[in-house]
Amino acid sequence: MSVIASLHQDLVFNRRVRVLSQALAELLPRGATVLDVGCGNGLIALLISELRPDVTISGLDILVRPETHIPVEAFDGSRIPRADNSVDIVMFVDVLHHTEDPDAMLREAKRVARQGLVLKDHTRDGFLAKSTLRFMDWVGNAHHGVVLPYNHWPERRWRESIDQLGLITIHWQSRLGLYPWPASWLFDRSLHFIARLDQP
Repeated sequence: MSVIASLHQDLVFNRRVRVLSQALAELLPRGATVLDVGCGNGLIALLISELRPDVTISGLDILVRPETHIPVEAFDGSRIPRADNSVDIVMFVDVLHHTEDPDAMLREAKRVARQGLVLKDHTRDGFLAKSTLRFMDWVGNAHHGVVLPYNHWPERRWRESIDQLGLITIHWQSRLGLYPWPASWLFDRSLHFIARLDQP
């Protein structure tokens, strides 16, 4: 692991996981079955489960790691291997910007989810947003072998896609506090969001 990646792990990753787990846990319906698509090793899902023992979370990923914190099944990255309306919530945590076609994955999630979607991703808005997001993506993911198309959308594009899918935004939060000061000044800003999108 490089020095930059090691610093990221020590100074950023642990706080990010804790903050995101808390925020996402609050968005899940009571007793929900949740499919975490692109879950990595499942650590965030595990922490959500500890905060919300009433929910059941399983995972999908293109690359299943040797050790995972939740059950993880491999999939092809394009079609979610679940029947229509088979889980309550489909969750994507910093996944859609790694895909070539986020709209296609959102359509798949809508097909599978009875109640809705929970997203955490980025918005490419503001000063040097594109280069900042590319740097963050590379530091956090390159050493894991994650595909990096840097497909970051501005908020306007996210909103258009959500509207076209007919999903209802019931929660949108763009100030998450993922980074300690002074890193927050550069890496938080309005570059992140979490959202709960419900079926009509």
